Amino acid sequence: MKLQEKPTNIYESQSDETTSIEFPFLVILYNDDYHSFDEVISQLIKAIKCSFEKARSLTFEVHVKGKAIVFHGSLNDCLKVSSILEEIELHTQVVSESQ
Repeated sequence: MKLQEKPTNIYESQSDETTSIEFPFLVILYNDDYHSFDEVISQLIKAIKCSFEKARSLTFEVHVKGKAIVFHGSLNDCLKVSSILEEIELHTQVVSESQ
């Protein structure tokens, strides 16, 4: 049995690059004339697991501007959030941030 020699010319590549995690999709919530502030706030808390203050701020932005980005994340996460918001028939849209 012959012993194998240890390779002497091994080069390991080293990278100084850092990988940033980006969320390529977002959920847009649109204003409507059917839901109360309290309903939207409660559903946002349920959907994105945020504080009451954050949900109230987003709800106010939707009311004033007609729409607001309420969530960033993977496509799967955005679809889940959108689905929860739409449980009470809120109008949402999932879009790619690159659009």
